[in-house]
Amino acid sequence: MAQLLTDAERATLAEDLPGWTPTEGRDALQKRFVFRDFNEAFGFMSRVALVAEKMDHHPEWSNVYRTVDVVLATHDAGGLTKLDVDLAKAMNRIAG
Repeated sequence: MAQLLTDAERATLAEDLPGWTPTEGRDALQKRFVFRDFNEAFGFMSRVALVAEKMDHHPEWSNVYRTVDVVLATHDAGGLTKLDVDLAKAMNRIAG
């Protein structure tokens, strides 16, 4: 099972993950991605889905037209782990 992030690892999250913020009331991170249109948003989700499947770590997300809202947490561990950080970094790269 993945281990929760240490205090030292958490201290660098804001610097390491631009645009990601703590989720109120949960040990999780969230971000809103806004694209030009639905096609671009859905393409982003498709590319992320491939990465998430390889990692066997899947986001909580929703899509409305050109907006994708994401929450990341490792449910088995009860909060944030390196898996969440790695997926968030991948999402930032994919979004450009």
